Amino acid sequence: MAEISTIARPYAVAAYKLAREQKSLAKWSEMLGFAAAVANDAQIKAYILDPKVVSADLQAAFLKVCGDQLNEQGQNLVKVLVEYGRLSILPEISSAFETLKAQDEGTLEAEIIAASKISAADTKDLIKRLEARFGKKIEASVSVDPEIIGGIKIIVGDTVIDASVKGQLQNLAYTLTA
Repeated sequence: MAEISTIARPYAVAAYKLAREQKSLAKWSEMLGFAAAVANDAQIKAYILDPKVVSADLQAAFLKVCGDQLNEQGQNLVKVLVEYGRLSILPEISSAFETLKAQDEGTLEAEIIAASKISAADTKDLIKRLEARFGKKIEASVSVDPEIIGGIKIIVGDTVIDASVKGQLQNLAYTLTA
């Protein structure tokens, strides 16, 4: 079965191109975020995944819940997703749309994982270094994971910088067994 992000990406790209043509990126971002939140609601999610629910009923119910939060194009996207049984991937579509929007605006998201809490000054310095390396503004989220033992792991898009003790030990173990 295909990865959910692989299925969601074409929808996000289409929505992004349309939004950029219409110069309405903020509106689309808002609409997709709202629709994704609705699709993530436990009761709505159960309704979406219920095989007994007819597509027409699902479409009507979802659009009624969204109300005037979706414009005509947003409603058309929901209709297409319902028609192809893909309404449940709306959160992934929204996420992919936001990634495309951030890339276009010259912003990258970074995930910084540290073994212990790092200071605000160190975080700021690290972000400056990442911005210099990638040539774009970095929006970082910092989390603590004691399982990496020590050091830090940074994920920016497809790039992973693993300077953690756990990562180094895994590399060593791989080298010794190869």
